[in-house]
Amino acid sequence: MFLNVRSSESPVRGRGAQSAQVPTRFGLATREVDGDWLDAAGAIDGPGPKLRTTVTEEFAKTAISYNTSPDIPFDRSLNPYRGCEHGCVYCYARPTHAWHDLSPGLDFETKLFAKPDAPALLRKAFAVRGYRPAPLALGTNTDPYQPIESRYRITRGVLEVCLETGHPVTITTKSARVLDDLDLLQALAMRNLTAVSISVTSLDPRLSGILEPRASAPAKRLAALEALAKAGVHTNVSVSPIIPAITDSFIEAILLEAGARGVQSASWIMLRLPHEVAPLFREWLDVHFPDRAAKVMAIVQAVRGGKDNDARFFSRMKPSGVWADLVRSRFRLAMKRAGIPQAKPALDCGQFRPPHRDGQLALF
Repeated sequence: MFLNVRSSESPVRGRGAQSAQVPTRFGLATREVDGDWLDAAGAIDGPGPKLRTTVTEEFAKTAISYNTSPDIPFDRSLNPYRGCEHGCVYCYARPTHAWHDLSPGLDFETKLFAKPDAPALLRKAFAVRGYRPAPLALGTNTDPYQPIESRYRITRGVLEVCLETGHPVTITTKSARVLDDLDLLQALAMRNLTAVSISVTSLDPRLSGILEPRASAPAKRLAALEALAKAGVHTNVSVSPIIPAITDSFIEAILLEAGARGVQSASWIMLRLPHEVAPLFREWLDVHFPDRAAKVMAIVQAVRGGKDNDARFFSRMKPSGVWADLVRSRFRLAMKRAGIPQAKPALDCGQFRPPHRDGQLALF
């Protein structure tokens, strides 16, 4: 359940979500703008104030989140930020903002949280006796290279800890800002300690501008993949998410472009619409693609067992049906034509050495 709160009937410029989408799943107090007042306000006061991004610093007790999901290939992750200014309308992490009594809609992309002590907490976690290393995933929930990273540099601090301790780390991002840390990534790559995946959903900057308004343009993401590959970093192009009748026509072209830039592997994920993401995406379709909204959702439901989303383990990441099978075949053939070798990185966990505990020198 959700309450749709829109400040205007016109598109929200520069943002992915078109409304607040106040969650009611947790019994939170709801709020609603009075329609009569809204009609009069525009004529009297003019357009409302421009949406501004705010950042709240939070100080967590731990840095690493562990999971036992059978659907994802890692068991631990770290997210330097909550919320994401990139504003991708389809982002499956949006519902997490409800835990802050905030909207998974516009609040998710304008009211952000930063964890400035994440590198120190990570060092502390690595120093615990009995800690066993495995690849640490960055960017699994929100983007570690969203715009505020240029100010906080939390992701860079995390990479520095991983390089110092010889701990493997992977990155998923939609930002060319990842190149700000090319020096660290190259040093990690030389020791087989890192791999970077950049998501490219389309090659149309105008589409990208409304789908993921504050992420890097597609051309910049491809250029970042090329720069990383030339630096010896294992690179993956993630054609994710694939949105039927919106972005699926770009599959072959994206893979050809990525292959020409030396990308070593490729992957894809079908659009997922958990909780509040479904109504937010439907609203986005009504605003930007009203002519094909029904078709898009019909295909989405066709690959998700007749629902907007399939949340079951073992099937939530595996769409089914004729349309999904067609995408699999197209992707496999396009990879061959693009010459992408689909090399899977086997990051080295044997180099890990825990940091010194309590400032004392290690014996070995």
